[in-house]
Amino acid sequence: MYSFLDFESIPRTTVIACTTTFGLAIAGLIRNYNKKKNATGFPLPPGPRPLPFIGNTLDIKPDEPWVSYTQWGSTYGDLVYSRVLNLDIIVINSEDVAKELLDKRSHNYSDRPLWPVNQLFGLSFASAILPYGDVWRLHRRILHQAFRPATAASYLPIQVRKSHELLLNLYDSPGNYEEHVQSFPASIIMSVVYGYEAARCSDPLVEKVDKATRVIAQILSPERAAVLASFPVLMRFPTWVPDMLYNNAVTTCQRHTAEMQEVVFNQVRNKMVEGIPVNGVVYDALSKLEGESPSDVGTSDDSEVMTEAIKGAAATAFLAGAETTTSTIFTFILAMILYPDVQRRAQKEIDSVIGENRLPVFEDRESLPFIEAIIRETLRWHPVLPLGLAHATTNDDIYEGYFIPKGTTIIANVWAMSRNESKYPNASEFIPERWLAADGGLIDDTPDYAFGFGRRFCVGKPLAEASLWLGIASMLAVFSFRKPDLVSGEEYEPKWTFGAASRPLPFPCRITPRSADLSKEKLMQLCHVDV
Repeated sequence: MYSFLDFESIPRTTVIACTTTFGLAIAGLIRNYNKKKNATGFPLPPGPRPLPFIGNTLDIKPDEPWVSYTQWGSTYGDLVYSRVLNLDIIVINSEDVAKELLDKRSHNYSDRPLWPVNQLFGLSFASAILPYGDVWRLHRRILHQAFRPATAASYLPIQVRKSHELLLNLYDSPGNYEEHVQSFPASIIMSVVYGYEAARCSDPLVEKVDKATRVIAQILSPERAAVLASFPVLMRFPTWVPDMLYNNAVTTCQRHTAEMQEVVFNQVRNKMVEGIPVNGVVYDALSKLEGESPSDVGTSDDSEVMTEAIKGAAATAFLAGAETTTSTIFTFILAMILYPDVQRRAQKEIDSVIGENRLPVFEDRESLPFIEAIIRETLRWHPVLPLGLAHATTNDDIYEGYFIPKGTTIIANVWAMSRNESKYPNASEFIPERWLAADGGLIDDTPDYAFGFGRRFCVGKPLAEASLWLGIASMLAVFSFRKPDLVSGEEYEPKWTFGAASRPLPFPCRITPRSADLSKEKLMQLCHVDV
């Protein structure tokens, strides 16, 4: 995948194609330049001065746009206007402003930008990027019923079992920790949503989702969407044209997202036809659809629309939940390697509360405040979605004397919020203690900005938090994470992926049992697995 405006990495055929289409697109750019009509007399928010046609495109770091937006915030303030090619963007750099607009005025800020890239990559089904309207409300209703706190608590036995599988996998092959971590949240969501029991290792569907999410994480950003929005003719080039920008990603993503939606969903439907009950959100929703009138279960009187909504909402839960939880756990492991004192304090707390003869259970959560502080700090230290998912305004708005036009892309810069030095001194450092009061208890604050804002707030938060807690507490109870042995003079410098989502690039680490006496049989007993 080529980063936008990384011209040296783009093959010549792509450069030629883009050049030949530039003339066709320029008229559209001219028509849309200054297209926002402002009859209010209020100015747009301040921001860097855009160049003709390309706007502020050259001012943005291709790999880390959130860093550029944060730097703009220090110059222009909490609300910054910019333009990338044909796309008007207002960046919110403050948690307080984000709450004022996205939470308190959610009726006007709950839409999503209509980007051609979504349909091109086969993502039209995804609840998270659906336009604000009846279809989205139907998806939201399904997801809320499935993941509200009271319902999410019923999934704890599945999460405990999957956390134990993670421990056994790490014991057997610690060198494959990436695969094991990837499988952990994916297998939980597949079981919860579809009643599908993923293989402990190398499940084919988990691997497909991993491939799809890696592509989606790179392309699903305003900056990249602006390229196709401004040059829509690029989408008309056939996929067999060699080296065309996005082509490999498009075909890969379309194939895997289609399989992800259809394969397991159809398995559930087939079992229903055969009269075989299946535990899971999809089975329950389809059973309710068959047993009640459509008006009782959704906003549409069309059962086919309802069925498609169930399918799309289920696939969204799988796609979004697996990626974000996986990335957060990778960030946690990296933090434990880089901050060994934090790891030692966490393990000391676990030993004092739990001992060595059992594993953590969810009921221990309130008794382990430092573990909770580590999870909060992991979410803050390097947010998985540094820019969240873009919102869009439904109507014109005025805020603090600034004009916010209808249809503007609104970005909540989660990275800037997580780097607020007045709230988080030494923000670039991993310091879980910042979430603890003087008496050792947790303060009344959480990094909820990591889960979004307003009516687009992540409905799966209770399930995600429980999975994170069980996985992290269990791993700390059993294993130690250390830097590998380095050659003299070699540095251990972590690097990160870029795109809509960001996670650590693969990094080496040593994962060893904390106790030298821990045998496979003993671990299986702790996990309540038959030896």
